[in-house]
Amino acid sequence: MKRKRYTEEQIIAILKEHEAGMPANEVIRKHGIANGTFYRWKSKFGGMEVSEAKRLRELEAENAKLKKLLAETMLEKTALEDVLQKKC
Repeated sequence: MKRKRYTEEQIIAILKEHEAGMPANEVIRKHGIANGTFYRWKSKFGGMEVSEAKRLRELEAENAKLKKLLAETMLEKTALEDVLQKKC
C-alpha cells in the first residue's frame, strides 16, 4: 500500500473539519487515514494554525541541528581527554 504524505496545511484542514462538527469516524473514512494517525495528528497539531505548524517544523529542524552539534562537540571532548590521558 502506498503511503500518503500530508503537509501541515492539509493536516490542519482535516482537523478543522473535525472541529467544525464532523464526527471523527467520518473524517477518517473521508480522507483514508488510520484512527491512530488521526489522533496522533490531533495531539500534535490540534488547535494550531498553519503559521504555527510551520514555526514548529522550523524549531524541530533547528533542535535537531543543535543536538547534532552537541553530540559532535562531546565526541571531540572525549577524544581530547583520551589523548591527554595517554600523554600523562
